[in-house]
Amino acid sequence: MDTSMNNLSLSDSKEGDKNTAKKEPIVCIVIGMAGSGKTTLMQSLTEHLQEKEDPFYVLNLDPAVRHVPYSLNIDIRDTVKYKEVMKQYNLGPNGAIVTSLNLFATKFDQVLGLLDKRAPSLDYILMDTPGQIEIFTWSASGSIITESVASTYPTVLVYVIDTPRTTSPSTFMSNMLYACSILYKTKLPMILAFNKVDITSHEFAKEWMTDFDAFNAAVQNDDSYMSGLTRSMSLVLDEFYNNLRTVGVSAATGQGMDEFFATVKEAAKEYNDYYKPEIERLKKKKDKKESERQEEQLRKFRVDLESNKGQHVALDGRNKDGIAELDKKLAEESDYREEYGESEEDDE
Repeated sequence: MDTSMNNLSLSDSKEGDKNTAKKEPIVCIVIGMAGSGKTTLMQSLTEHLQEKEDPFYVLNLDPAVRHVPYSLNIDIRDTVKYKEVMKQYNLGPNGAIVTSLNLFATKFDQVLGLLDKRAPSLDYILMDTPGQIEIFTWSASGSIITESVASTYPTVLVYVIDTPRTTSPSTFMSNMLYACSILYKTKLPMILAFNKVDITSHEFAKEWMTDFDAFNAAVQNDDSYMSGLTRSMSLVLDEFYNNLRTVGVSAATGQGMDEFFATVKEAAKEYNDYYKPEIERLKKKKDKKESERQEEQLRKFRVDLESNKGQHVALDGRNKDGIAELDKKLAEESDYREEYGESEEDDE
């Protein structure tokens, strides 16, 4: 018996009882580098929604987190025991997180079932992801979870950036490249949430994204070996910047929360206008392909039925010639026993 995985433990949110009108909640998948402040930002987001009395639901997808400073509705740790996974499968920390997500993904249909029941009374669904960003964004289980919610509800990716650490052009470019890769992999609307603006303003980042000359001037002061590559990549990412929304927030002080949720609503509108039709087109294409496959199987069945029309069909699954051959062998064996006086009891 697998001791690392328990029955899926799900709890209902009290916030969802306040509004029963039918609607589609907006799903915010919060991702970011380790130390960028995802969990603290999640705490600020939930406190802001509680203050505004907006109904919401919270999911934690990090099996290795020790403490979560906000209330959860669905917690992966209630279903998968991270340390037990390490012991049972003889894995290291990262391997155990991946395996835990894989195990949880096998029960994600139950999560979707609960969300379907609660969705008409919710405004937002917030999802916190593991601190090791690549574990969620590039794993099969991460793709399954993302695609499952994105095919059902308006979904927005929130990429959290540690603003003070991004003041270096090379670090800034590294974040942009990673965000770009995630954007084109998931094909979902993305918001760049520059966190910790109470320490360092994100205005320099907004300027770098819109003014190549300003970024080039900053690169000139960077004498590292990365400066040449950084300058070249900034030209390549120009189109990428045009499809992004940015917002400055502070998880510590709650600064920028109103602007953040206003930006989320804009991204959700983009999802409905552009992403949802594409998802529906792909779904129809898949359904059509499956329908054609079933029709082809039915056609082959009819052809086989017509070709065998009027012929003897063995009910036990063997063909007619095979049955006759078996009967012949049994008869020969019976004659042999009678001729030499042997019986089945002698064999025993």
